[in-house]
Amino acid sequence: MTNMGKLETPATGLPTTAIEITAISFLVLFQELTLIRWLPGQVRVLAYFPNLILIAAFLGLGLGCLVASRRSLLWLWPTSLLGIVVATVAMSHIAFTQESVTEHLWLLYMDLPQNAPVIHSVHPPIIVAFIMSAITFIPLGQLLAVRLETFRLRSSSLWGYCWDLLGSLWGVIFFSLFGFFGLFPWTWFAAVFLIGFIFYCNKSTGKWIYALLALVIVICVHQGERAQVYSPYYAISQQLVSDSNSFKVLTNGSFHQHAHPLANSDELDDSWGLNLREGYHFPYRQLMEKPGHVLVLGAGTGNDVAVLLDEGASRIDAVEIDPVILQLGFNHPNRPYDSPKVRIFNTDARSYLNDTQEVYDLIVFGTLDSMTRLSALSNVRLDNYVYTRECIEAARSRLKDGGGMVMYFMVVTDYIDQRLIGLVASAFGEVPLIRTRNSSMFNRILIAGAAFDHLRSHNPEQRRVYFEEILPTIQIPTDDWPYLYLKNRSISRFYLSLIFLFAAISAGAVFLVSREMRSSLLSGRGPDWEMFLFGVGFLLIETKFITAMNLIWGATWLTSAVVFGSVLLMILISTVVMELKPINWWIAASGLVFSLLATYFIPIRLLLVENVGLRLLYSLAFVGVPVFFAAACFAMRFRERRSAGLAFGWNLLGAVTGGLLEFLSMVIGLKALSLVAVIAYLGALLIRSRRDRRSQPGPAAPEPKSACPARREAV
Repeated sequence: MTNMGKLETPATGLPTTAIEITAISFLVLFQELTLIRWLPGQVRVLAYFPNLILIAAFLGLGLGCLVASRRSLLWLWPTSLLGIVVATVAMSHIAFTQESVTEHLWLLYMDLPQNAPVIHSVHPPIIVAFIMSAITFIPLGQLLAVRLETFRLRSSSLWGYCWDLLGSLWGVIFFSLFGFFGLFPWTWFAAVFLIGFIFYCNKSTGKWIYALLALVIVICVHQGERAQVYSPYYAISQQLVSDSNSFKVLTNGSFHQHAHPLANSDELDDSWGLNLREGYHFPYRQLMEKPGHVLVLGAGTGNDVAVLLDEGASRIDAVEIDPVILQLGFNHPNRPYDSPKVRIFNTDARSYLNDTQEVYDLIVFGTLDSMTRLSALSNVRLDNYVYTRECIEAARSRLKDGGGMVMYFMVVTDYIDQRLIGLVASAFGEVPLIRTRNSSMFNRILIAGAAFDHLRSHNPEQRRVYFEEILPTIQIPTDDWPYLYLKNRSISRFYLSLIFLFAAISAGAVFLVSREMRSSLLSGRGPDWEMFLFGVGFLLIETKFITAMNLIWGATWLTSAVVFGSVLLMILISTVVMELKPINWWIAASGLVFSLLATYFIPIRLLLVENVGLRLLYSLAFVGVPVFFAAACFAMRFRERRSAGLAFGWNLLGAVTGGLLEFLSMVIGLKALSLVAVIAYLGALLIRSRRDRRSQPGPAAPEPKSACPARREAV
């Protein structure tokens, strides 16, 4: 673009520079969340790897900081966004399939024609999305580094960093509001370009090229849209079924639900509908009496509720996490949500079980597979904390004497089948009764509890064999290892290949753009392992805390936004404290290690107190204390580096490594990520201790010349 070739050092006053820093940080967070939400809605497989966008984001920001003193790359920002949008829209018309059975992926392409091209690998879209996403953040990283340096020279790097964090917080808040109001992706991209115009408005020709590119991108996103509405979790479409009074719900282009007439009085003439109705009614016809007070988890568009009303249930509490899907349920052919017997709760199923004081005659687990991931930081799916031993035990504790539990599921692999049976058996102390029959939308019904005892044959030897010989061989999902869909407790070749690719791309990109990084190795100085290990540790604890808080407060979009923002706020507080009244290094380091060990040894269930105020206080201490000390330690060590760019480069590689090490939770569990982080931080402390013993007193190191931002991802 014209007039964008040279690096520009702002000649404006500090207030203007502060606004620009806030705007850039806003753009970074808003763009990051936009790509995390939009890409999976277009390319199905990316829903299972959202953390690749996070890793790509701080990789791109770091690369931008490393080239802060070079020619301006501002022209690359809208150009690269156009590239990723065009590539994504093109890939959205291709069916990528995965033959690996190491983890089940719901790659259902209900929105593609039958003659759509098929590629028998999911690696291409993952690699393309990672590389192109990283490129879009490079110009933003460069812009931010230049302005933070200006702020450092004229005032203080601390206050520039404060504006940086403030912009990030606003980015989280505004994107959450966009999600709450169900705005479409074209508005997300439009908001990004509207804020970004701040950096082009003074360019005579460049601003018109920018406006044209922005318009083209927004039009491409709008024209490529296939969803009818957006919820905080999904891109949703509704398909009316012409030959019946029903409709299908697609999420991210995959089949999710089918709201079908299910009352016995409904006249059905198709075998699919008859089979579905018979399957839904089956468990309730095994009861000795009509259902009383019933809880439905994963109520969706209302199929389970409609059947229970038809079976004579006296009261029904329907829990559904997605507000849009819940609203669609009011159009269900049987209108179950209009009944005065039904109470609706728009919340997470696990969170409801944690908080409710109600007891039920029957608890029903609907077909609530989310078919997507939880957050930008985790390999945990939206529904994973529902299918754990602790969750089923919580459900059992909410049953009345003589109550029962029903679980519907579409089982497609043997290991998931055996795991579900073992899950219910371990929680109830009895092997569940199982109905194995394809009922159109589910092929397993698991039944447990005293309400169904009359159906049991009570074979003591059979029970002994199962609990003593079979159950111990099954890897039961728990809150610490909530991977129902993962075949083995290991990192498979598939995931190892992704880890290697991300690591190789990241390392190659950093060494390619940074002369300092290359010279540090060629001169024999070696890596800055201290900065590297700080990056590893922080990404691990941030991942662990996001998943822990989703367990405590529910796997809702609001929880993720609040935790994300709270981490940024705690870093800001720590930075201010260290500037105004610095904490002794060894006090901060000891506080970091001991607080992390506390998060390992303190059972999460202790935070699940009934008093909401106390739970909030415990949660803030659980998350806030380690983050505070981690940020404090990093601030002290980063200040001592003579080359901020080189230090940030190694910290960046550590952050990328920490994001990739999150896959270790598939082997060691989520809880043990705290121990891995402790090991990383202890390694950094050991390096510091050895360096202090070897070094001689000398003049204080000058403040870094380059103000590369120590953002939340790489603290």
